[in-house]
Amino acid sequence: MSLVEVKVPDIGDFKGVDIIEVLVKPGDVLAPEDPLIVLESDKASMEVPAPQAGTVKELKVKVGDKVSEGDVILMLEASADSATAAPPAKPAEPASPPPPAPAPVAGAFAGKADLDCEMLVLGAGPGGYSAAFRSADLGMKTVLVERYPTLGGV
Repeated sequence: MSLVEVKVPDIGDFKGVDIIEVLVKPGDVLAPEDPLIVLESDKASMEVPAPQAGTVKELKVKVGDKVSEGDVILMLEASADSATAAPPAKPAEPASPPPPAPAPVAGAFAGKADLDCEMLVLGAGPGGYSAAFRSADLGMKTVLVERYPTLGGV
């Protein structure tokens, strides 16, 4: 069993973030992803998880301390299970992917259409609008079908 330094992970562009809560104490047995501390910046608060299983040997921080990325939070004695169980977990992951979700079924229209046109433009964007305006300029009965209730784009 070896001692591992648990450090503050990448927390963005923040320096000197306050520790508002310490969730572990020396002697606690941790599983991977167990929360260790809670950090609070001016925008949000976040929990820092344990990177691996083990036993907390020594805390290096306390409530009110300011930490940045890379600062040591605690010393963790890695458990023998985490050292031997972690490598076999990776090869087990490439199993068959979950089956894809069924595609949504489009609704069917069974009624009678009351539009008569010579040019139907589905969707718009700059090219769709140009095609619709050009066909209308040429005297064609034109219908422009847009996803949204108001036209835009040009």
